[in-house]
Amino acid sequence: MGTVVGIILGIVVLGGVIALIVVGLRARQGGQDESDPVLSRLAEATQRGESVSLEDIELQQPFIQRVIVPMIEKVGEVSSRFTPQKLLQETTLKLELAGNPGRIDAATFLATRFFGAGIFGGGLLLIALASKTWPVGRIVLVVGIFSVIGFFFPQLWLQSRINSRQGEVRKALPDALDLLTICVEAGLGFDASMSKVAEKWENELSLMFGRCIREVQLGKTQREALRDMADRLGLPELTSFVAAVIQSQILGVSLAKVLRIQSDQLRVKRRQFAEELAHKAPVKMIIPMALLTFPSIMIILMAPAAFQIAGAFGPFLGQ
Repeated sequence: MGTVVGIILGIVVLGGVIALIVVGLRARQGGQDESDPVLSRLAEATQRGESVSLEDIELQQPFIQRVIVPMIEKVGEVSSRFTPQKLLQETTLKLELAGNPGRIDAATFLATRFFGAGIFGGGLLLIALASKTWPVGRIVLVVGIFSVIGFFFPQLWLQSRINSRQGEVRKALPDALDLLTICVEAGLGFDASMSKVAEKWENELSLMFGRCIREVQLGKTQREALRDMADRLGLPELTSFVAAVIQSQILGVSLAKVLRIQSDQLRVKRRQFAEELAHKAPVKMIIPMALLTFPSIMIILMAPAAFQIAGAFGPFLGQ
């Protein structure tokens, strides 16, 4: 019975590892190529004058893209039928705030939580079954705790991506506004100034500016594109900047003055945020110091005295 359970859990763990590898590869390729690789290869073959079919192009794809990715997407489609719509909407919003890593939908991302639980919990269960020394209570407790950790690990990873993306934009926003101010004062329009910022840097903010310009070129109004850009990040500083720009356009206020004021305010907020993080650092250091540093220091300081006491009272204790 234990062997059968171990084999089943091994299959689950292997599937979870493959799922995480696929998500990681697609997240790495997400910012490089937004088109379908099959259609891209078919277009390249057509330009070269080669007569190939779509099936031949599909067979040239890696095994992960041909088999594993459709399998994971199918699991996500099945799980979406039993998932509340509110949870799907919240997950979709978080994926958008994180920059949509891996170009996966909300249902597929929620399905990875079960793979994470299988990896963490199944791995510990395999170790426990292999050792054959753990009692049943310890196995249930440890496997349960690590299964819960694995279940929430994708959510923690996604929140980390959101915080990292927002931090990068918060850091680059004042300098970008300085460049916008210079371009506007030089006579360029706001759209052309945003294009200059998108061309100068390669970070999350420049990518957002570039996407906003492309949306305007495709027919969306500038105000809608700016509001959507702020909603895709959820950063209060960027939302305030977009609101100030839209208000200046409505009221006819000088855009250069608004940009300069916004740049100064955002630079002050960035410094205040850095000071806040600096003040939080000592509090965060208490936990690793209490769990790692202090016990080591106590062992180093008390071990010689403990050996001397043991040697002095050993004859009286019959040792």
